[in-house]
Amino acid sequence: QERLVESGGGWVQAGESRRPSCVASGRSVSFYAMGWFRQVPGNEREFVAVIKRVVGESYYGHSAKGRFTIFADIAKSTVYLQMNSVNAEETVVYYCAAPEVLMDVGMEGKEIEYEFWGQGNEVTVPS
Repeated sequence: QERLVESGGGWVQAGESRRPSCVASGRSVSFYAMGWFRQVPGNEREFVAVIKRVVGESYYGHSAKGRFTIFADIAKSTVYLQMNSVNAEETVVYYCAAPEVLMDVGMEGKEIEYEFWGQGNEVTVPS
């Protein structure tokens, strides 16, 4: 059974960096793409980034462009999100997600395209 587990959240000061990670298990070697979403309590989930692991293409949501980088270690079935210059408005829960095995996703980050989700990992940026 496919499973996604995030880690690497916690407290980070505004202006600093943090690198959450997501480890996939199960038939994860067949995940064509893996992505990150985030959610402020009470708000809708927001697309952050996605990487198409085999071809190495990555796409970003508006808030992530220029500051965040998604990259993958295929051998470890792990995807990372390097977050630089975080700000106080980014106290959110980050979710790792993947589509059905061998399925592709678009670059727009539509939640309906993702079948598997991690449990969520909170990053807190004190104001």
